[in-house]
Amino acid sequence: MRLLALDTATEACSAAVWVDGAVLERYEWAPRRHAALILPMIEAVLAEAELNVVQLDAIAFGRGPGAFTGVRIAVGIVQGIAFAADRPVVPVSTLAALALGAARDSGRARIAAALDARMGEVYWGVYQVAGEDAIPLGEERCCAPGTVTAPPGEWLGAGSGWAAHAEMLARRLTVSGWQDGFYPRAGDVARLAVASSRRGTWVAAEQALPIYLRNEVVARPA
Repeated sequence: MRLLALDTATEACSAAVWVDGAVLERYEWAPRRHAALILPMIEAVLAEAELNVVQLDAIAFGRGPGAFTGVRIAVGIVQGIAFAADRPVVPVSTLAALALGAARDSGRARIAAALDARMGEVYWGVYQVAGEDAIPLGEERCCAPGTVTAPPGEWLGAGSGWAAHAEMLARRLTVSGWQDGFYPRAGDVARLAVASSRRGTWVAAEQALPIYLRNEVVARPA
């Protein structure tokens, strides 16, 4: 299988190609530069893989939650490529991608992912990571740090929400520690997109929709 993936939902910007289990990726922490960087990144990974878009089986993207502007950039680019190449699209949770990366880096399987949502809130999700899949153990939410929930047991925190609200979050669940410098990566979006549990989530380009979680969306820099 050959799949292109991208993620622009947070301060990080990345693109990746998944080819039969091998991942090629471009990644940069680049607040406010996503629109300028993402297309060259896509071109670079496709060239490295010696592929063009019509040779892809699908195109995946981080569908949010995250920055409004960043998520919209991803949706627009993915829809454009998918329409032109007549390929399906795979929306993938940015929180799940964050959890998968944190689990691989730490060797831990139970990840409490939190992205800073501003306005005193976090985007929250808890996952059990098995192999290259991140299985949600609760509903993703946008909420105040003092109201997050997780099943009993020990967790590793990951994401920018822990940088902003670690003390409050740690009161709500048992944590062994947290890694607040983690961001979702396109390589992990790709890994999740090809997981067997997500084969039913492949959609036509016009159905590639963002997930914001917050009822009142406030635009902020990606």
